[in-house]
Amino acid sequence: MPSIQQFLRRATTVRGTRAVALGAVAAVVVSLCCVATAGPASAARLTKAPGTATHGTITWSANPITTAKPDPRTVLVQAFEKKYPHIKVKIVSAPTDTTTYRADLTTEIGGGAGPDVYSGTVTWPAEFGEHGFAVDLSKYLPTSYFDTFAGGLVAGATYKGEVLAAPYYTTMGLLYYRKDLLAKDHLSVPKTWAELKADAKLMLSKHQVKYGFVYQSADYEGATCDFMEYLTDAGGKVLNATDTKSLLESNGDAVKALTTMVSWVKTGISPSAESTYKEATSMATFRNGNAAFLRNWPYAYATSQGKGSAVIGKVGVAPLPSYTAAGYPGSSTIGGWDLYVNPHSKNLAADLTFIKFITGSEAQTDLATKWSEIPTISSVQKSPSVKKVNAVLAVVSGTRLVARPAGTPDYPEVSQALYQNISAAVAGTESVKTAIKNANTKINSDLASSGL
Repeated sequence: MPSIQQFLRRATTVRGTRAVALGAVAAVVVSLCCVATAGPASAARLTKAPGTATHGTITWSANPITTAKPDPRTVLVQAFEKKYPHIKVKIVSAPTDTTTYRADLTTEIGGGAGPDVYSGTVTWPAEFGEHGFAVDLSKYLPTSYFDTFAGGLVAGATYKGEVLAAPYYTTMGLLYYRKDLLAKDHLSVPKTWAELKADAKLMLSKHQVKYGFVYQSADYEGATCDFMEYLTDAGGKVLNATDTKSLLESNGDAVKALTTMVSWVKTGISPSAESTYKEATSMATFRNGNAAFLRNWPYAYATSQGKGSAVIGKVGVAPLPSYTAAGYPGSSTIGGWDLYVNPHSKNLAADLTFIKFITGSEAQTDLATKWSEIPTISSVQKSPSVKKVNAVLAVVSGTRLVARPAGTPDYPEVSQALYQNISAAVAGTESVKTAIKNANTKINSDLASSGL
């Protein structure tokens, strides 16, 4: 278990500063008192299976899935409450910035409070499990429940033998393109980054679009996701097999990957403000008809076809390109969100009933067909009726997935070291080699000092 000082460093650095308000410090200190006495086994106090709830009120903290209306969270909760009329779910809208959201949750749950159920990314199980911030669901849900999920998802939610979350929906990086422009210019969907660059330059030269390609390289988690795709495609890794040392400077793969990300801006294919672009910014640019290509998550297809879009009927989706045609499809960062239960919840039976509904076939089918999210249960992923409606599901099976280096509880520090320097390089305030060197040094320093 890390010391109080080490945990405070982890809680504060995710906000990009070494200082926090005194109130927040106090809350985290209180949380460490709880962790020190309970630790990862805090959920073990809940020793009796709660059965199926018929009454109760719970809070669900979840950030928006998409900007589409109606809000998917509201639709899902309404369907749940219709089936379970005596269980009420209050939605707590979480920050859209994942780093901020994570910091808020660790402070709240560590202090003995927080929502009953919370949505969290697939990178959190190791860290949250290490500090006792999530209930071990395998204590209360049967093996048959976990067997319904697609391969690898439950393993990704497991840390030290405990299943700390239920897979909610999964995501992966995909390429969106203007199929009308490709047809007009007699071009096929690019399979390599070089082809995408050439196609984008052609469209720009004809003034068909304002930008050739938009992606995510702001100072946040999204930049790590984008970088992992280039890095893996180049043959590189962030950490060694034991998650104890950075490999960023071991060869030229990291430099090659970041050079590619920077080149989009340097060649004028991407906007000069690309280093500030997050998912919503790049989505809006593409949706407004100002970009030929977009790297984004599965929700982007439904959003691009929503009311008010300038590209309705003009969008295609494909796996990401690779550095070589022989390597196509390229690597795609696997993302997504899980559902966690707060160990401090007093409504465990209702929590589990809600989670089972959200990960059931009805809700998962809605997520796929209405909002283009990739469902987590195998039966819905394979459903012909779902594939027919969802253009995204027709291409994901050929995608090569890559995980972020989240096997260590120190992943927040690892990712921060990456995205801060990636964004700086794209902004032009650091050279590519300096950015990789700084990230490598910071990661090794954090791993060495964490005490885990």
